[in-house]
Amino acid sequence: MTSQAVTVNTVPGLLDAVSGMRGPEGISVQGRLKGVPGFTLPPGATLVGVGEGATLVFEGGGDGVRLTRDNQVADLRLETAPAARAVHNDTSVDALGTLELRRVSTVGRVELLARDRVGSGHIRIDDLDIEAADARECLPRPQGYNVEVLQGAFTLYNQQQDSGVLITCQLSDIAVGRDGAPVRGGGVFVSGTPGGGRVEGERLHTGPVFSDGGIPAGTPGRISGGVFVVYAAIREVVNGGPVTTYGVNDMVLDLWGEVESWTAHAPITSHGPSGIGFVNFGTIRRLTVAAPIETFGLGARGFNIYDGTVDRAEFDRIVTHADAAVGIQISKPFGSLTVHRGIETHGAEGESLVKGELMRLAATALSLKPGSHALRIRIDGGITTHGPGVPAVEILGSVDELDINGPIRAQGGAAG
Repeated sequence: MTSQAVTVNTVPGLLDAVSGMRGPEGISVQGRLKGVPGFTLPPGATLVGVGEGATLVFEGGGDGVRLTRDNQVADLRLETAPAARAVHNDTSVDALGTLELRRVSTVGRVELLARDRVGSGHIRIDDLDIEAADARECLPRPQGYNVEVLQGAFTLYNQQQDSGVLITCQLSDIAVGRDGAPVRGGGVFVSGTPGGGRVEGERLHTGPVFSDGGIPAGTPGRISGGVFVVYAAIREVVNGGPVTTYGVNDMVLDLWGEVESWTAHAPITSHGPSGIGFVNFGTIRRLTVAAPIETFGLGARGFNIYDGTVDRAEFDRIVTHADAAVGIQISKPFGSLTVHRGIETHGAEGESLVKGELMRLAATALSLKPGSHALRIRIDGGITTHGPGVPAVEILGSVDELDINGPIRAQGGAAG
């Protein structure tokens, strides 16, 4: 990408190197540079850290590095205010070319947008760690199903109205937040625009993700997600680390778009009210959650399909702890569903967010609503509810083949 490089270890040296660029050149950063004003990398330029601890600390909590076209940032730590953009892009260019982040850590958001003049681009991420960020005030927010969605600490968003504008991506090893110190707003957010600009990707792989949307209680029309594929099509999503959300209406994993294969290898956990483990409004060919889904908040369901479909869903175990926290609830036709180590709920009846409205639900373990139809359901390890008067199973739809291995127990006294 570059034909020559200059090494800098002072802020004036860095700014001189940036202003003196005339073509596809590179800058190598040594040491920790403080008080760096935000700057723009010209087309074709690279910014690479050299040696241990290479860091740019941006002055005044302002935005950091702005990318243009065919840029790479690698082996570098970037620090600014959590609500500012550690990395963002110039939207006045016609094409982004390939924008690449490799082995980058940040305090501050990473925001990559297609709007204004941007008509194409490819985004490549390989090992991005966003330690702290705040996306609560970012606009616009995509809308659907009577809610709006908060942007994330990592945001890839095609906002163009023209469906001919395509942004492609390969997103690997994105980690967000810390256990007990989540980012604010969403975690990982990928979206296009309905009927407009598209985002298509081969992969979205995440490491540990911890987020808290900071949504005020009593705001049913707003949600966030730990990992949220909104209006986008991704061939493979893999959650290699735990995904945890803490706040009101904070979905852990959420899909409105299209995914061929979605696999979670580590626990999926929510602590806030209506923080659903996995929400599907899109289309998934194969969903595999190989670790427990566990929710602790009021109305925080384990898994639901309220629109779209899943051809094949496979879960390790689903446990919920609060009122209205249904284990699995489905109201659309789907293929097969398997749970290997049972479904268990501990709550009774209460309020839960459903398509932007608070509704009263019992914490039923397995609930098939009218309009649902399953080809096959297999539950190993039994089904248990503990709340008073809460049934273990509710089937108001249809199932071609139902196989439950283990006890079906409504410990609170309802009919099974």
